[in-house]
Amino acid sequence: MPRDTDVAGARGTARHPIAILLVAGFSSLCAALMQSLVIPIQPALPEMLGTSGSNAAWVVTATLLAGGVAMPVSGKLADLYGRKPVLVVSALILLLGSLICALGDSLAPVLVGRALQGFAMGYIPVAISFVREVMPPHLRNTAVAGISATLGVGGALGLPIAAWIAQSYDWHALFWLASVLAVIMVVATVVVMPHRPAAQSGKLDVIGALGMAVGVVALLVGVSKGNDWGWTSPATLGAILGGIAVLLLWGRFEIGQKNPLVDLRTSARRPILLTNIAALMAGFGMMAQSIVVPQLLQAPDATGYGLGQTMLQAGLWMAPAGLMMLAFTPISSRMLTRLGGRITLATGMFVLASGYLVAFFLTDAPWQLMLASCISSAGVGIAYAAMPTLIMENSPASEAGAGVGVNALMRSMGTTIAGAVMAIVLTSITTSAGGMELPTVTAFKVCFALGAAAGLGAAVVTLFIKRGTPKQLAAEEAETSAPSAEPTDGPARTQQAHAAEEPALP
Repeated sequence: MPRDTDVAGARGTARHPIAILLVAGFSSLCAALMQSLVIPIQPALPEMLGTSGSNAAWVVTATLLAGGVAMPVSGKLADLYGRKPVLVVSALILLLGSLICALGDSLAPVLVGRALQGFAMGYIPVAISFVREVMPPHLRNTAVAGISATLGVGGALGLPIAAWIAQSYDWHALFWLASVLAVIMVVATVVVMPHRPAAQSGKLDVIGALGMAVGVVALLVGVSKGNDWGWTSPATLGAILGGIAVLLLWGRFEIGQKNPLVDLRTSARRPILLTNIAALMAGFGMMAQSIVVPQLLQAPDATGYGLGQTMLQAGLWMAPAGLMMLAFTPISSRMLTRLGGRITLATGMFVLASGYLVAFFLTDAPWQLMLASCISSAGVGIAYAAMPTLIMENSPASEAGAGVGVNALMRSMGTTIAGAVMAIVLTSITTSAGGMELPTVTAFKVCFALGAAAGLGAAVVTLFIKRGTPKQLAAEEAETSAPSAEPTDGPARTQQAHAAEEPALP
């Protein structure tokens, strides 16, 4: 196994790349599982925790909000202090959060634990930039594709696993399982992952991190809770508009910083900006099916369109879609090598849209929805592999971690917006069945159409991305580092030279 300081890993590729890839992939998958861990028990949470339904909903929302904040901040910390320390701390945070939830019986500790589980999501973008940095060239695209796919795979596979555990054991077993997985993450990350020099020098922009956290949390709270609070209520409007205002002030502050949390000038480059816009739409497209298909599968037969499946059955019908993302990892890798990131991302989004079109016309049997979900998930797997590659190919090496983190944040925001939009559609176009107001089949079809539109929109945006060259990226990094008084020798120079040697993707 690699030593903590891997001499071979200090420059170029690391020793034992397969072991590193397995640990990074397994740990990222475990972190992503936290997204859907409590969904099967969500209806019973008020009774379990002795609280109201609106309060219990924060058990899901807390993880979403914490993950949105953690991903860009973790990426920046990895750029400043090295990848391995951030990976280890993220795994320890997951262990702490899981133990708090496993031992808790009331709302407060479970909320704290779920927020900590969300912060552990910062492991994923750091792992992506880490494997990109240490993998040999012939494994690089495969590694990035596989770990990127865990963002979708974790949510898809987590649903049937969590449903089975929740139905067979006490709900605390979900968090004891998460604790065991976190222990494996910590040990494997400490033992297997090599130490790598930091990509840049400086200190964390604490004010920038706090400003971004306040703005992102406020915006996501307003969007995620708008359907419950009312979209014209003072609370919703205050959260959304306040979040936007804070983010605008934060952006102005960041531009004036010498070592900002997020280099907005880099983020404004056309390839990165358009990739992040596509990420927002891709997140929307992925989450739309995760919300709509299970509801359609579980709708009562009495509606005339419902398929009457249990939560566990619905999860099992959805599981092949998660596996499809993993199955497309080698395909995505070959596409990245032969076609480049731009064409690969556009192709993935076209495939995702095709899956929604299949679902629009085929809703009469569970296998039809499974087929549609598999097609969409194949598109997600392809797209999620291409996005971090495009970000890292068009960013200076010193900004790779932060750039991938921001891209992951954009995907997270897309999933939040999808949840709000799908809730509006499914609660606005309803019919009465068995004394309950349920969505009509038209509502589900509208959701599928919106998912297809998001996929097609992302594909079109992606086609406007222009290719960069290694010389351009190296020159831009030299220009951004020139005004600082920091020495250019050491890790940063090594990272820069390594980045400049890599071939450009279209």
